[in-house]
Order: sequence, then C-alpha cells, then structure tokens
Amino acid sequence: MEIKFGTDGWRGVIAREFTFDNLGLVAQATMDWMTREGLADQGLVVGYDRRFLSREFACRVAEVAAGNDIRVFLCDEVAPTPAVSWAAKELKAGAGVMITASHNPPIYNGFKIKENFGGSARPETTRLLEQIVAYNRAEGRLIRSVPFEEAFRSGRIEQVDAATGYLQQLGHLVDIEAIRKAAIPAVADPMFGAGSGFFKRLLGIDEIHAEQNPSFGGRPPEPIGENLQELCGLLATGRYRVGLALDGDADRIGAVDERGEFFSSHAIFTLLLKHLVERKGLSGGVVKTVSSTRMIDLLARKYDLALYETPIGFKHICELMLEKQILMGGEESGGLGISGHIPERDGVLMGLLLLETVAMTGKGLRQQLEEIMDEIGHFYYRRIDTHISSEAKEALLQRLRNEPPATIAGRTVATTNFSDGFKFVFDNGDWLLVRPSGTEPVLRLYSEAGEPGMVDTLLRAAHRIAGV
Repeated sequence: MEIKFGTDGWRGVIAREFTFDNLGLVAQATMDWMTREGLADQGLVVGYDRRFLSREFACRVAEVAAGNDIRVFLCDEVAPTPAVSWAAKELKAGAGVMITASHNPPIYNGFKIKENFGGSARPETTRLLEQIVAYNRAEGRLIRSVPFEEAFRSGRIEQVDAATGYLQQLGHLVDIEAIRKAAIPAVADPMFGAGSGFFKRLLGIDEIHAEQNPSFGGRPPEPIGENLQELCGLLATGRYRVGLALDGDADRIGAVDERGEFFSSHAIFTLLLKHLVERKGLSGGVVKTVSSTRMIDLLARKYDLALYETPIGFKHICELMLEKQILMGGEESGGLGISGHIPERDGVLMGLLLLETVAMTGKGLRQQLEEIMDEIGHFYYRRIDTHISSEAKEALLQRLRNEPPATIAGRTVATTNFSDGFKFVFDNGDWLLVRPSGTEPVLRLYSEAGEPGMVDTLLRAAHRIAGV
C-alpha cells in the first residue's frame, strides 16, 4: 500500500494498513529525515495514546530510532498530543512522534510527526517523508532497529515524564488560581482518551469516561454534539455550569453550555478570540480554515487584526504561526492554538481558557456568545458526514473542478474557494463547502448561514450535487 500523510499524520486501520511492518517503514523514513536534516543528535520524543496497541507501536518506533543511533525520550505513560509536542520543544529534541489516530474510530491508529518547534509537521516535511518511504521500499532498504530491552538497558531509550512540564506551561498561560476561586461547577469528558485526569489534576473537577477503554464506548472519540449526549444530560440537570470534552489525544476541544446544549468549536473560537483581545490584552493575526465560521472574520475586522484563511489541517495554521505574529489559529474540528505556547492545537489549554472566561465574566458560555452575536449577527452552522466510495468521490471531484455550479438552491454563487474542497460563498456571506476527508472514506458537507432553515436548504442541495 502507498503510505500518505493526511491533514495530521498517517493513519490506517489496525492490522490492515497500520501494521508493525508499515510502521517500521514510516519510522525508518523518519529517522532518515532526521539524519538528513541534522536533527538526529538532538534525540526523538515518542508518545502514545490509549488506543489498542499504542504503547507497543510506540516501542517499535523507539526500537527503530535506537537502531539508527538516535536517542529516544519515551513517555512513561499515556500523554496528550500537545504534551508530547511541548516535550519536544522543552527537551530541545530533534522531533517528536505521537502514536494516535486522534478522533478516528477505534479500529484506526496513526503516526503524527512533531517538528522541533513543538508543532505539526509542515506539508513540505510530510511530502519528504512520503518520498523517503517510497524510495526505501523500492530499494528494499532494511529497517535498522535494536530490541527494546537492549536499547533501554544501554540508555538509548529513556523514559520521561511529559505531563509535569506541560501542566506547568499551562499554568503560565491561564490564571488557574482565579478559576479555582470562582469555584465553577464543571465536568469534563475526556472520551476515554489521553486527556483523562488533566483537568482533574489542575482543578479537581469531576470527570466522566476517564477510564481506559480502547473501544471508546463504541463511538469515535470526537467531541461533537452527537457523541456528547451524556455530558449534555449532566449539564441539563443544573448540577454543572460548564462541560468540557476532549478528543482521543486531547488536542481538540468540545464543550457543553449552561443550558445543556452542545457548544461548537466555532463558538469556542469566537469566545476565546474576544477573551484574548479584550480581557487579556493580546494582539496579533488570526488564522482560520476554510470550514470555520464568519464570526471570526467579523471579530478580526472589529479588532483590526490581520486575518488569514488556510486549507483544513493545523499544519497549515502552524506554518503561519511560525512565519507571522499570530494571536490565535483554529479549525472547525475543534483544533485551536494561541501565541505564547507552541504552534499546536491544544484541547486542554482551550478548556482552561473557557473556564477562565467564565471566572472573569461571571457569565456562562452561551450567555457570552449571545452577547457577541447580538453585536455582530447571529450565525447557524451544520456539518454532515456521509460515506462515499473512492470511485464516486473521484467522479464528484472531477465534476466540481470542471463544471462548478453557478447557482445552488436557486441562489447565485458570488465567490468560490477551491483551496481545500469546494467552497461556494453567496452574496450575503452564507456558504457551502463540499470536501472529502483526508483520512477516511467520508464526504464532509458544511454550511453556515444567517438562518437555520437556509443551512438545511444548502445541505440538501449539496447532497443532490454529490449524488449521495
């Protein structure tokens, strides 16, 4: 099989694409890349989540690194992806590897590369890794490795604590004491993932789904409304005021408001941007992806902040965070990052910042959002994921490239953006996006409009266009 990196890393079904043999190929290519770039002497951080065989896969990466004379800093326990990214920067390592498939269903696992600045591998890096994998395979190059116990005894593999330094860093970015004093009734749902225990360690708040469960309770560990019904139910009882949710590797955030309603990533992005500017006095550019809300555009205009739009995938946001003075970057999937940290999405940090907004304003999440929308306008958003075969997907993409519709649902398309999928924007700012997933056999349909009925109308039209 051809090994391709998607929006953030290489992923595959365990025992079908994601095998120890294929992992060895990718690990060897990573060590070759580190050697070529002069990074091998700085060592490699290796972390892993709670998925099936994740620690064993991480140990295999460590064996290959040791076989290539690269020192390994192996996490001593399950760790969130942002903790591994921070460890790569804190330890001044040449790179980091995280074994995780993030929010994907439990049958998947994956391999994320983190560069030495503590962020997702840039597109140019992942393209190079793909080329090295293909070259090594074609040439029949042997994978160099050392058995784990031998490498551990010799000191080539060292176990490290990634959590403590990461939590200390979060304490520099958020007023933990103010949150504690506010005594906000809050509950967290880490969705059985690597973020379990982190909010509890910092703030002592209640958690659900904190135990290890490689099947993630029978649903993908993605913090979206349909997967957070138990959390919504807890908030609806009135016992709690804020609900926080993390994906499988804790780099994405979801939330539930004081009404017991799902609080989307768009709402979180909007709330936190205002918080950073108006209450924390920060400034800089703002980065959003093509599937993110217009509320960010309007707030950036209000605060006179430079606004950038990128394809989906935090690696694109990361590039801009490295090149420019960026205050905040975010994507629709719940991946959000801020300046002063690492150029990386961080679900735990975003959850803490949400609690900080409540502590500083005395207002719930929904109340804060309503006040913003009363000022800039009310927006409604929905995303639908539907299965699509490879053949149908390719036919659809070719048709949209060659003959994009000039009208949709009886409305004239004003502008288009085909940088990542096919985005159609109408004259009042309403929009529709048709985009295939980079990691699953799924077609994603997105829409945002000023009226909820129009969102549904545009999505029905997208179904007709896609033939699904």
